[in-house]
Amino acid sequence: MDEQKSVSEQIKRAVDPETAQRQLAGEIGSPTGTADNPSDELFTLANFITLCRFILTLFFLFLFPRADARPIALACYIIAAATDFLDGQVARRTHTVSWAGKVMDPIMDRVLLFTGVIGLVMTDELPLWIALVIVGRDICLAGGAIVLQQYQRRPVDVIFIGKLATALLMFGFGDTLIGRPVIGGLSLVVVSWLPGLNSQPAVLGIFFIYAGLAFSLLAAVVYFVKGIRIIREKSADEG
Repeated sequence: MDEQKSVSEQIKRAVDPETAQRQLAGEIGSPTGTADNPSDELFTLANFITLCRFILTLFFLFLFPRADARPIALACYIIAAATDFLDGQVARRTHTVSWAGKVMDPIMDRVLLFTGVIGLVMTDELPLWIALVIVGRDICLAGGAIVLQQYQRRPVDVIFIGKLATALLMFGFGDTLIGRPVIGGLSLVVVSWLPGLNSQPAVLGIFFIYAGLAFSLLAAVVYFVKGIRIIREKSADEG
């Protein structure tokens, strides 16, 4: 029990020290296990679901390179992606939102996205520039979060556009991995690095990837603007 409490305390300080401090001071009126007042529990149903999604993702990464095991690999990825909303919903509905879950869920989303990117790049089914944009965007956001932590202890809340981007990308990756349905190209461009927009047939999922990429970059701009506003406000208060 003491070891679990120690782990939970470390997670609190790393994720959201401001809320952790308010909890310690008894300043939060919301019930324990809600989004505003996460619990210290590690072993919850929601966290178990997140862990299962992580294991399925590892199975996908291990099995996907083997042609004979690809259907099983795809099933693992699709189940992990389709249940993206489930762990969060279970946590909120059962009032078991936890500090561990607040860490695991966003990490799981990134792991799932990156493994989908790796699988598609390995099979030449995804242009490399898309993979680089996705990875580069997340690196920039991670760097921005580190800078912002010097001015505000509470992390910036995830916005709807970001969640929508993740959902679109996951669906697009899953459909592209399956390889169906294939539709005719739109013939809008003549370059080969924009599949679906040129004249060549492409998997429908590529259009969801384009949409997810656009919303992902838009979300990054929103986070950047929010971060700049917070830094200016904090700097003005200190001045």
